[in-house]
Amino acid sequence: MLRTQTQLFMAFLRIGLFGFGGGPSMIPLVHQEVVKRHAWMDDEAFADVLAIGNTLPGPIATKMAGYIGYRVGGVPGALNAVVAVIVPVIVAMIALLGLYARHGDQRWVQGMGQGVVPVVMVMMAKLTWDFFAKSRASLGWLVTLAMGVVSGGLIYWLDVHPGLVIGALLLAALLRPEPRRTASEASE
Repeated sequence: MLRTQTQLFMAFLRIGLFGFGGGPSMIPLVHQEVVKRHAWMDDEAFADVLAIGNTLPGPIATKMAGYIGYRVGGVPGALNAVVAVIVPVIVAMIALLGLYARHGDQRWVQGMGQGVVPVVMVMMAKLTWDFFAKSRASLGWLVTLAMGVVSGGLIYWLDVHPGLVIGALLLAALLRPEPRRTASEASE
């Protein structure tokens, strides 16, 4: 139990320390720690947590930390993971805002923020490709592309909140009728 709590704390502490760029940039780090490093859940479960987390209000990193911590270590795990992910952010914000207040007009300070952007972009692109491959494998090319285009159109052109799009898809999946089973499938 103590080993699990220590692993949870260290995993989410790393996420909090290296999640430059805010919540969305932390998602690939959470995936790395939770799915690849510790195998606390698989890609499908992670995608479900991410989808549901995006439908709820608040920062995605703390919602994911809370749920994953709870799943791995109960209520203490949830508290442990949330504290681990937010403490570095709080300390960094205080330090960086103090630095920015004193030296914000310096080129090296402005360059710090600009230098992180390409790294975050690559991390998000890799996660996007991974999710595309997973979706293609389960839904096929056509459905994956159609859902991507429709979702992108709703979010970017019609300015529909992503949480509403995800919520509608979850509701549609919930209300979708079960496929009929053939007589041979029923007898198995």
